[in-house]
Amino acid sequence: MRTRILPAVGLCVLTVFVGGMVVGAQVQIRQQAPTDRAADFPLAELEAIVQEMDAEQRQTVRLLEGGSYNVNIRRIRGGETALMHPRTIDVWVVREGSGTLVTGGQIVDANGEPVEQRGAAIRGGEEREIGIGDLIFIPAGVPHGIRETDGITWFNIRFDTLP
Repeated sequence: MRTRILPAVGLCVLTVFVGGMVVGAQVQIRQQAPTDRAADFPLAELEAIVQEMDAEQRQTVRLLEGGSYNVNIRRIRGGETALMHPRTIDVWVVREGSGTLVTGGQIVDANGEPVEQRGAAIRGGEEREIGIGDLIFIPAGVPHGIRETDGITWFNIRFDTLP
């Protein structure tokens, strides 16, 4: 028996740094993570979610919210991202597209938020190309971002490391 994904159960506000300006964005939360059963996401459903993201110009859809962890689809086109989570580990699996991943170094013009720092770029980080099928592990506290992309979609699994 397959577990079906419930319709959207909520929205949460996320601050996004775009072109030197902080703008508000919403992260759609599809369902709370079950604790008594598995949840699966058929490919056709994931592809439909990505199409919705494009139509709504949404960068993130949270597939599962589990409190100290969450599972997301992220999609960006153009632009540059630069962020660091002091207490959150990221695991990425690239689904579509490619770009330059930058990790380490320092965030330029960091906003100084305690939960998540965002900035205009990363200076002095390690750069490498990532693409379909690549799996990336980003430890808590490591600056990271994507640049030089026409579009990239990845699954993003995040775990908080501290209470």
